[in-house]
Amino acid sequence: MLPRFLLADNSQDTPGTIFVVHTTAPRFIVEADIDDFWNNQVIHWIDGEPGDEDLIAGLIEEAEEFLESEFENEELLDEDE
Repeated sequence: MLPRFLLADNSQDTPGTIFVVHTTAPRFIVEADIDDFWNNQVIHWIDGEPGDEDLIAGLIEEAEEFLESEFENEELLDEDE
């Protein structure tokens, strides 16, 4: 089973851009600048955009929390080296 969120990038075609992929319904991809993820987002809906604005806001917040946690974990790993 896939994790609920995945990180993706494509440094050749879109340098400086990071993607957070939500793998469960409603599936979507958040595309944003790696340095300004929280203010510059484009949401790509795979399963179609749900009509519930509260659901959308909650999912985006979870994606942001996931990315923040991944960045913090990366910083901890860098400190160990």
